[in-house]
Amino acid sequence: MAFRRLVSVVAVAIMLPTMAQAQWKPVEKIENYRVSGQSGIELYRSIGEHGPKVGVGRVIAYTDFKLLWSRDYRPQKDGSCTLVSARPNLTITYRLPKAAGDMPTATRRSWDSFLEGVIRHEKVHGEMIVDLVKAIEDVSIGLSAPNDPDCNKVRAALQSRLGPLSQEQRRRSREFDQVEMRDGGNVHKLVLALVNGS
Repeated sequence: MAFRRLVSVVAVAIMLPTMAQAQWKPVEKIENYRVSGQSGIELYRSIGEHGPKVGVGRVIAYTDFKLLWSRDYRPQKDGSCTLVSARPNLTITYRLPKAAGDMPTATRRSWDSFLEGVIRHEKVHGEMIVDLVKAIEDVSIGLSAPNDPDCNKVRAALQSRLGPLSQEQRRRSREFDQVEMRDGGNVHKLVLALVNGS
């Protein structure tokens, strides 16, 4: 009986870090910018005038994020330091167009279909950001450095791993956009359907 109870306690203790790691969820926000028009081409031109600025130009929509961490670095008895927990606080913001005013029924249908496709596209970027945060978690929790009573080495070791993970997320995001926006890609088709009214 005592042995079974001990096994149960150990099993719970092993599961707790995994459960804590799995419990966080990103906060998702939508920020709209206003566009207007009576036809698909007018709405698309309005996007060109009012869409989010990224780099040197404007885009249809944009996904951004803010990531903060609560990290628990613990000096160990042997003089090492271990990062025992890392809890993310992730906010993903989708910047999307919102059509203002009345428009013909056919234009409204085209617009709704266009916007639905744009949201689907941006949600993939959101999933990539969540993947990045999970990858950071994976390389963070349990990271340790010897002879590190002030936990400076383990912090530096973590920082050295973050850059490549961030670069990989950006690469995936760029490649996804290239596929989606090329001739015949999903976003290209959405734009043509909106502009042509189909």
